[in-house]
Amino acid sequence: MNPVIEEVTLRITERSKDSRAAYLERITAAANKGPARGTLSCSNLAHGFAACGAADKSALSGDVVPNIAIVSAYNDMLSAHQPFEGYPATIRDAAAKHGAVAQFAGGVPAMCDGVTQGQDGMDLSLFSRDVIALSTAIALSHNMFDGVLCLGVCDKIVPGLLIGALSFGHLPVVFVPAGPMVSGLGNKEKARIREEYATGKIGRDELLAAESAAYHSPGTCTFYGTANTNQMLMEFVGLQLPGGSFVNPGTELRDKLTAEAVTTVLNKTHLGNDYLPLAKVIDEKAIVNGIAGLLATGGSTNHTIHIVAIAAAAGIRIDWQDFSDLSAVIPQLSRVYPNGTADVNHFHAAGGLGFIMSDMLDNGLLHEDVNTILGSGLRRFCQEPHLDNGDLVWKGTQEQSLDDDIVRSCAAPFNSEGGLQLVSGNVGRAMVKVSAVDLQYQAIEAPAKVFRSQQAFVDAFNDGELEQDFVAVLSCQGPRANGMPELHKLTPYLGVLQNRGFKVALVTDGRMSGASGKVLAAIQVSPEATFGGVIGKIRDGDMITVDATSGLLSVAASDDIELREAVLVEAPQQGMGRELFGVFRERAGSAEVGASLFTGA
Repeated sequence: MNPVIEEVTLRITERSKDSRAAYLERITAAANKGPARGTLSCSNLAHGFAACGAADKSALSGDVVPNIAIVSAYNDMLSAHQPFEGYPATIRDAAAKHGAVAQFAGGVPAMCDGVTQGQDGMDLSLFSRDVIALSTAIALSHNMFDGVLCLGVCDKIVPGLLIGALSFGHLPVVFVPAGPMVSGLGNKEKARIREEYATGKIGRDELLAAESAAYHSPGTCTFYGTANTNQMLMEFVGLQLPGGSFVNPGTELRDKLTAEAVTTVLNKTHLGNDYLPLAKVIDEKAIVNGIAGLLATGGSTNHTIHIVAIAAAAGIRIDWQDFSDLSAVIPQLSRVYPNGTADVNHFHAAGGLGFIMSDMLDNGLLHEDVNTILGSGLRRFCQEPHLDNGDLVWKGTQEQSLDDDIVRSCAAPFNSEGGLQLVSGNVGRAMVKVSAVDLQYQAIEAPAKVFRSQQAFVDAFNDGELEQDFVAVLSCQGPRANGMPELHKLTPYLGVLQNRGFKVALVTDGRMSGASGKVLAAIQVSPEATFGGVIGKIRDGDMITVDATSGLLSVAASDDIELREAVLVEAPQQGMGRELFGVFRERAGSAEVGASLFTGA
């Protein structure tokens, strides 16, 4: 085992000793109460199965037949979640074949950041994760269930489902994906067209045609953003069937995997001989494995927030220093857009998660001695699903990459360090996604240009005011200011300026997430401006240093910047439902502690 990974794991375990013990004590108490339905009165139980058929009512009248909760993020608008429409019927049929019952316990909201980018609704995006966690808890609060299937794919949805499920950590839980859409317009071409639109070379009709050719069918978007990083995470922590993340929807193999998820969760209920609750899967080693997978694959910066919040829900305390220390020893093993030109379908075909996981285990970069939904040992996840005469079978992953431009081994990585870097200094602490940024652009020292909104930046670009080296500073974009929206409206404009030969970067207490592109961006600055952060005191002309190679984020000013009065711009608090989220803004913790209602400042 790599000694740094061992040291970080021990550090997390010691730091979390009291909180983890309290969590496990609570979960053990819930498990010791016995079968859930045994605690319900006859009236309670009658309400719980009133709508069931006669056979299911008979089965649920006792406490020896497992009842599986379905918690789903299905809706018609999200391409990634639209395929879930037919899953409940498939799950019920599969459960019935095993003599079990499955009930749709509840739905959770599922918003699409791709729709809300640059729009008012984006202010609700990050907070939707905590709403999803609360919705999951409500779905499971009826205490009718012996296991859970969580149906979700995208950005805040999988973390929210897992945070909510961890409050019911005495139950076994399996995550069930829907898979990515088949490949459409290439990512490099899509980025080129976006930059042409930003410079006025093409119009809206041409841009929409290109975007529609990229996002064109049911399934997850195919770039390696937060949604597909979620899928990686669920495999690396052992909660999703191996090799199933990137199987396309509407295929026979996808349907077989969904049915197999039912069999898997049934095998782990307390009614059988192999009881394995969620709390025994998500532990300190599993969390470190998830971070290692994030770093090796160049995944979404959103997970430097989400994994912290997930860990906290299991009584485990991690911080960005843990990410940074692990990044120093975890090599970058894949290049998928925005880190390269390939998409997740190409990644999966080249070897995918199974190949990377196997190679990392061989090189001591993952904890093998963990629990998973398949039982003990992560090595069981180094296999891929196949169909053999209509039957689901598992085969070992390939021993070599089929495309070294997309997937590599630890012996010949794209980079000796991981895809994320902590930067810190007198501005605070922030994360940089270096896997998508060429080495020549990973450090900058330039004067600040301060903007109070994304639109102000776009207006300055259109007015020709940005033809120079500079660091764009956009504050008052943190959780307590406006919900910490993603700022991708800036991406194509910054890309154009960099293409023109200017040295540019972004510093913000907002987010950029999994689609972070080729421009250096120090994001999620903590403390945020609204919470007293120095970022709110930066003025035009202050010299900013962002150096991802040395880990520095600093500002030099002609006066004592600490004595300056912060310029705080109050974000709109009304409209598009924002007025309902005032309590979220008041209570949200900083990005480094998960930007959550549940984790505090």
